[in-house]
Order: sequence, then C-alpha cells, then structure tokens
Amino acid sequence: MKTVAIILFVAMYVCLIALPKKRAIVALSTAVIFLILGILPISKLPTAIDWNVLLMILGTLLLVDYFIESKMPNFIADKLLDIAPNVMWVTILMSLFSGIISAFIDNVATLLMVAPVGLAVCKKLKINPVPMIISIAVSSNLQGAATLVGDTTSIMLASYAGMDFNDFFWMNGKPGIFFAVELGALVTIPIMMFLFRKDKEPVVSTEKTVVTDYVPTIMMIAHVVFLVIASFIPDKPEITNGMICMLCGVIGIIWEYCKDKDKDRVIRIIKNLDYDTLLLLTGLFAVIAGITEVGLINDLAGIIASVGGTNIFLLFTIVVWGSMLISAFIDNIPYVATMLPVLQGVTAAMGVEPFLLYFGLLCGATLGGNITPVGASCNIAGVGMLRKEGYEVSFKDFGRIGIPFTLAATLSAYIFLWIVWH
Repeated sequence: MKTVAIILFVAMYVCLIALPKKRAIVALSTAVIFLILGILPISKLPTAIDWNVLLMILGTLLLVDYFIESKMPNFIADKLLDIAPNVMWVTILMSLFSGIISAFIDNVATLLMVAPVGLAVCKKLKINPVPMIISIAVSSNLQGAATLVGDTTSIMLASYAGMDFNDFFWMNGKPGIFFAVELGALVTIPIMMFLFRKDKEPVVSTEKTVVTDYVPTIMMIAHVVFLVIASFIPDKPEITNGMICMLCGVIGIIWEYCKDKDKDRVIRIIKNLDYDTLLLLTGLFAVIAGITEVGLINDLAGIIASVGGTNIFLLFTIVVWGSMLISAFIDNIPYVATMLPVLQGVTAAMGVEPFLLYFGLLCGATLGGNITPVGASCNIAGVGMLRKEGYEVSFKDFGRIGIPFTLAATLSAYIFLWIVWH
C-alpha cells in the first residue's frame, strides 16, 4: 500500500505541474483514490483536513473583496509609489512589509491582506503582478518561523521544547531563531535586487485615491489584532484563528448589506470567492494525511536520522537541507510533528542539546514550502488570487523567484545557527 501511495503522490505532482488550470481536480481526484483504496481511512478524513486554514482563507476572502472595493489598497499603493524610486523597490518594500506582518500573524492571513495592495500597485503601473505576488507569498512564508506566534510549526516547537515567546529572540544566553530568520530576510533583498534588476522604470502616482469606505479596513485591522491576541492564549481550540477570520468576514458582509441594502452585491461576492483554492487545499490535506497514514513521513524522518549518524554537523546539515526539500512537496506540519521526537531522541543519545537541530528543522521545513506553488497554503492562496485576475502561475514561474529566495534564506540561517548554536 505504501508503494501505491508513493506512485499516486508522484503522479499527482506531475499532473499539478502539467495541468495548472486543473490543480483542484487533480488533488481532489487523488484524495478520492486514496479513500477508495483505503490509504486514508474515510473515518480519518474529517481530522485530516486543516479546517483552521480553510476557515481563515474563506473568512479573509469575504473581507478582501470589500477591502478592494473600498479603494484602500489603491490608497496604500499611492503612498508606496510616493516613496519608492522604481518598480524594483516597490516589489522589495511590499515583500518586506508582508514579512514583518507574517512574523506575528499567520502567513495565509498576511498574504490575503497584503496581496490586494500589491495588485493595486501593479494595476496602477500597468505591469504583470505575478512576480510581486509571488515575492509577497514567499516573504510571508519566510518570516513565519521568526516568532512563536508566526506559524503553526513555531507553536509546535515551543510546545514540545517548553519555549516561551522570548525564547525565540534570546535563549540560553544566545540569539534565538528570530535572528536566523531575519538574517534570511535581509539576504533576500540583494536576491530581489538581482531578480528584478531590469524593473527600473520610475514610478509616479499622479492620481490620488479617495477611500470610499473605511469599515473593511477597520475589520482588516481588527482581524490582525484579534489574531495576535489569540496567539498568546494557551490551549485554545485549533480552529480559533479560522473562527476569528470568519467572524470578521461575516461582520463585514452584514455591515455592507446594512449600509447599501444591496443583496445582489453580497451574492456576487460569495459567488466570486476563490473556491478552486479551497478545493485544492482540501485535496492536498487529504493526500498528505494519506501518505502520513502509510508511514512515509516516519520513513523520511528515520532516513534523515540514520544518515546523519553521530556526526552533529552532518546531522544538522541533513536536517536543514533535507527538511527544505521534503517540505517543498509535503505539508510541514505532520513532518515537523514527526521529526521533533526523533531529533530529541538522537541528541539525547549523543549527549548534546537538541536546540541546534530543532531550529534547523524549523528553518528548513518552513522555508522549503517556497520552492513550489503548492508547497505551502500561503503560496496556493497567492496563486489563487492571481488566477482570479486572469494570470496562471506555472511551477517554472514560481521557482524562478521561490528557489533563489529559499536557497539564500536557508543558507544564511544554516550558517548563523551553526556558528551560534553548535
């Protein structure tokens, strides 16, 4: 059964690459085959799907359309264009802005809030939005590991290792993982300067946008504040963030209906939601749960531990780079959950502290999703927004930006962690 699961998994990725317009159908079809063959028991399907992520996307999308219609993204775009000398620096500023936000709230929510501003900038400049939205997505993924509240994997590490919020900044008298991630973010600036070196057209915003409705913006800000507050609540339900986003989205819809009494507009917003992205994620969640069920992730964890042996440098190297490659294709949450006890056991047997390997695992697993457009929920959401605007993103398009970002950020974090924590 494991062999069949691996063959189907590889075939799914081949089809995802070959059929970019049919990705949701490909993922869902593979999930159905997994269920029919018993690779994923039907009884485990409800828990296999990450309802929290789906609710976050759905709730934020309800707000996004009203946010765009309010002209606030265009207003912010005007301000960005006032301070950026050219197109290249607009892209860099947007990426860094999304990364800063993503250090404190979920990267999917960050992408869905920042991407509309990026789209507004590109429309004003009449340029292709694909590079900018991809840069925003990978920057959001990159910064998620910087703090305890930025990403699910960070929360998992903190829970397993008994770390608190401050430990991500300073721990055992040493700089924490926050500085490794931020170093990676800084290294992406010259990478972007090289990738977008031809985009030197000067930017001037002659039109001054007037915001028509501030309520969607208020709801967006409330959404961020509530997510940050919720991140500090211990033992909260897993779908807390999703419920916060849904609540803000529903309040936004109710407000807009009460203001204009335009039922058709509400129906249009709901009809135009990016259901393809939601269905693609649902299928991928089920497929990843299936290969986890047959033990593939356990096998990968075992291979990494055994190949590293008792050489701490070799083990650290394999953990970082192996995790990066694995997370390009496999959801990092079950992978990190499996690897944490494996690394704890290996380091205990070697008589060394586990934090070097823990931090290396988190950096590799978080950054790895930036290699492919389906490697992380954030990327899938960004590609979905571009599709809605009429732009298809291939694996090649995404990799042109995602791979240099990933390699540069991972290498800098790898060197920093080894120097500071070995």
